[in-house]
Amino acid sequence: MKKLFTQYINTFRGLSREVWWLSLITLINRAGTMVIPFLSLYLTKSMNFTLSDVGWIMSFFGLGSVVGTWLGGKLTDKIGYYKVMLVSLIGTGILFGCLQFAVTFYQFCIGIFSVMLVADAFRPAMFVALSAYSKSENKTRSVTLIRLAINLGFSLGPAVGGLIIISVGYQGLFWVDGVTCILAAVLLLNVLHPKKAKILDEVKVENPISVYKDKAFWVFFVAMFIFGFVFLQYFSTVPLYYKDVRLLSEFQIGLLMGSSGLFIFIFEMPLIQWLDKPKNSKVKLIALGLFLLAMSYLVLNISAWAGILLVGILLMSVGEMIAFPFSNSFAVDRAKKGNQGEYMALYSISFSLAHIFSHNSGMQMVAKYGFEFTWNCMILFALVGVFILLILLRVLKKEQINQSK
Repeated sequence: MKKLFTQYINTFRGLSREVWWLSLITLINRAGTMVIPFLSLYLTKSMNFTLSDVGWIMSFFGLGSVVGTWLGGKLTDKIGYYKVMLVSLIGTGILFGCLQFAVTFYQFCIGIFSVMLVADAFRPAMFVALSAYSKSENKTRSVTLIRLAINLGFSLGPAVGGLIIISVGYQGLFWVDGVTCILAAVLLLNVLHPKKAKILDEVKVENPISVYKDKAFWVFFVAMFIFGFVFLQYFSTVPLYYKDVRLLSEFQIGLLMGSSGLFIFIFEMPLIQWLDKPKNSKVKLIALGLFLLAMSYLVLNISAWAGILLVGILLMSVGEMIAFPFSNSFAVDRAKKGNQGEYMALYSISFSLAHIFSHNSGMQMVAKYGFEFTWNCMILFALVGVFILLILLRVLKKEQINQSK
């Protein structure tokens, strides 16, 4: 047991102090965003919006995310990642506190758009900072550490969020979200100020290639959009399925979704260290993650047994913990060809676009055709994504042949 624990600890060795601080900031910030998993429940159960209304509100969620991510990438290349991260955290804290006062459909559309515009400017800046604070050989593990922080926050957030809803109501979530964002900004000011942080891999390209002319990255972008589209159902339609079909309470939903974050926190780093070998193709590993995500929906349709919900969550979690770190690492490696902020923004935008279409499409399908039909569509769409990743392998192979000539 001691040997096993030592091996687990060794998977974290060699990562820079700055990456650890960035992970803690991300943990505080992510633990606070506990409104998001409960947003569809809040809008339907507390605010009495229809599923169709919620779908459109979630589209504004995604639209704000697209604009914010694009803007964050542009600003990161112009003024630097540190300023973008700081302003994003402070602004998000203020806007989350204000969002609770929205009552009408249009107020929610404008409010959630504004929150996500400011909040998701953080993402490309954080990815560029992560790359700068990491040695080349540690980038995938550094990404994994950030994801561990995200998932630990995700495991704590929904569980605590369920308790807050029971004790003080949904409004308490907005206040906690706002305060935690401000706390993350204070920590950023104190531990990652440019005068204190050590840069390990600063990339400056003399003649950067535009990401918009990178054919392979666009194929990758489409696959990541599909992954995001299918994955994000776990934050909108799946909680409603748990509530309406499986008859779980908000607290039980929080525990079930929180178990995913806890599982990832324990097992992701050893799994990534085991998989992160030169002989293993990042693209093939991403395809495996997407396939497992498809299987997580398949099991929901094949059994009425309550335990199948946990099986589905575990399949989704393993798929996520393989696909996200290696897709991020692929994007970071590819970004060295051009402006890093631009590349990482486009990578993030693939998920932001998924927010626009995923939640709305899922809600509309559930409202018209039911959950079983919706899950079947998600399975087919995910398998299309796997096929596109196989196409990406051919594009990369052709590109490598052309470069060797």
